[in-house]
Amino acid sequence: MAAIPIALIAAIVVIDVLAPPDIHLGPLLVAAPAITASFAGPRMTGLIAALAVVAQAVIAVLRDPDELFSANHQAQIAALVLVGSSLVIFCVVRERRARELTQVRYVSETAQRVVLRPLPKWIGPLRVASLYLAAEAEAQIGGDLYAASRTRSGTRLIVGDVRGKGMTAVGDAALLLGAFRAAAHRQASLPELAAYLDGSVCWNLTEPGETDQSGETFITATIVDIPDHGSMIDMIDCGHPPPIVVRNGRATLIDAYQAAPPLGLGELAHPRYHVDTFTFEAGDLLLLYTDGVVEARDSTGTFYPLTERITGWTESDPDAFLRRLRRDLLQYVGGRLGDDAVMIAIERPRTPT
Repeated sequence: MAAIPIALIAAIVVIDVLAPPDIHLGPLLVAAPAITASFAGPRMTGLIAALAVVAQAVIAVLRDPDELFSANHQAQIAALVLVGSSLVIFCVVRERRARELTQVRYVSETAQRVVLRPLPKWIGPLRVASLYLAAEAEAQIGGDLYAASRTRSGTRLIVGDVRGKGMTAVGDAALLLGAFRAAAHRQASLPELAAYLDGSVCWNLTEPGETDQSGETFITATIVDIPDHGSMIDMIDCGHPPPIVVRNGRATLIDAYQAAPPLGLGELAHPRYHVDTFTFEAGDLLLLYTDGVVEARDSTGTFYPLTERITGWTESDPDAFLRRLRRDLLQYVGGRLGDDAVMIAIERPRTPT
């Protein structure tokens, strides 16, 4: 890349020297350090700027040695020095900002790994894959959440979505995930776990320094309990999009018989958590997701028809299934989502592992 501005300087010098006396191409030398600043650092930019100043002096000497001290060439040399110095300062500031941005991204990625721990490929006898799609290109974490925990007899998972955006949503997500990880492995029933999580969100609103947001801060969530043996799953739906079971290419939406209100509204709604049970046999694929998937729109404003789109898919491997779902979803919306989205695919293998 450095050869480009050097070749440009050499070409300008040759053409300017050979051109008629009334044609001056020296001012074009400023393009060389400007091009260099687009890909190089301050040292390379300063070197090319100095080379441009030397080239301007060479042009003056080759045309007429007395012109080196003329007002015209002195002004051109001064302009090259000024522009070159400005570009070097710009490169220094840009590199400093780039280092700061790298540090911020590192902290963001670390926060994501701490709050949203990647799910392992295997959880007990289940094969699992997870995917987080951020609506913003530079975002690493938002209000969508998921976690898994092992019990003595099975696996418990939660997927949810915090109302709102920004750091407040991240804090609420971290609070709920911490409460889930602390309580999910205990031998409490699923309704007791849901009530505990609801209380954790409500208690957070009464902490000192928190504003009164009762009824305004809540988290939709689906909590499932998948036993290691058997073919039945227990689920509590707290105002969250229902899961989907894919069996032999046929996608079935699992609607809750009696959905509970979102977590955080317990003090207002006094919910009674009803456990729904559905079949999850060997070879089936269970899909958990957030509303960022089903509320994604195409150019005409039509929502993404998740159940219809995945009907007929034969991928049994969770990773392959999510890769295809990601491609299909992004293609449907034109490459960018309007909201964060989480997808978790769980398979109960036909051969126990």
